[in-house]
Amino acid sequence: MANSKKSALKENDGIPNPEITSDNAISKIKESRKQKKSTNDLVKAILNGNITALSQAITLVESKNAKHLEQANAVIKACLPHANKSVRIGITGVPGVGKSTFIEAFGSYLTSIGKTVAVLAVDPSSSLTKGSILGDKTRMEDLVKDKNAFIRPSPSGTSLGGVARKTRESIILCEAAGFNTIIIETVGVGQSETAVHSMVDFFLLLKLAGAGDELQGIKRGIIEMADAIAINKADGDNAKRAKLAKVEFNRALHMYPIKASKWQPKVVTCSAIKNDGIEGIYTMITNYLKLTTENDYFYSKRNEQNKFWLIQTIEEQLKSDFFSNTEIKKELQIQLKHIENNETTPFVAAEYLLGLKQNKN
Repeated sequence: MANSKKSALKENDGIPNPEITSDNAISKIKESRKQKKSTNDLVKAILNGNITALSQAITLVESKNAKHLEQANAVIKACLPHANKSVRIGITGVPGVGKSTFIEAFGSYLTSIGKTVAVLAVDPSSSLTKGSILGDKTRMEDLVKDKNAFIRPSPSGTSLGGVARKTRESIILCEAAGFNTIIIETVGVGQSETAVHSMVDFFLLLKLAGAGDELQGIKRGIIEMADAIAINKADGDNAKRAKLAKVEFNRALHMYPIKASKWQPKVVTCSAIKNDGIEGIYTMITNYLKLTTENDYFYSKRNEQNKFWLIQTIEEQLKSDFFSNTEIKKELQIQLKHIENNETTPFVAAEYLLGLKQNKN
């Protein structure tokens, strides 16, 4: 009887690997993760268009580890001479406007005419929205499979400057890897539009007809930044409303002074889900690039952006150094307690903390 009892420690068979994933492929993936590429090897692989190396380099850029950042800076410096050869397009719009569907349709059109496309995202609010970016990427099923496309979500974070800086550095890496069209996506809330606008050549605002936020959009100043407005989902019963919205936005755009680029922002309608109007949007962007290249605005804008990011990077580094200081961390908590007890003001406390850092230097 004793021998007939089954042990509770019986080992069951594990779940087999899917048919599409061979044991050999899994071992190669595990091995590649163990091997840390040298800076030279990483740069060489990126310049040869190796997507795995590109992903590894972007991971280094996103890391907070000091050694990783040191290697990331070395990789970026080596890649810089091979960058700046792409067209950078920013796309924004409120959640629900159809950004993911539009980017997939637009990106697929670009690859169909021989372009190579990298899609990056800026989402400093993802700590609040609980990872909306990753959800967007999973909806770009066709573009993800396209061998001429690369999609990379940004890390979440509370610092807009920090997240945007990582995205800007990722642009350099993608350009060095041979991508000639970079699409930068923003979730369309908060100040992320300003960050994206400061790193792209063309800024496209996606809107919905009848959403009720037309005037609010003008007040926010987002429309003022846009080089074009595309009214998405202009199909079916919504087609008529989209045409009316186009007229309304055209009137709004003519209220603004002429841009330094000498480009008059356009309003178009499109249906990303039906692939309608996508080719026209690309033609419009091409016309913009032709105009701004001929009048040298394209190059002057990039120079101004580089200056802006120099100042932004310095400010971000100073802020990081300040709050990571051990003494400041300790004194900050004390000053916060003083403020809570009405024993000091925020301004006096700030001056005291800044004075501590200054005296230490």
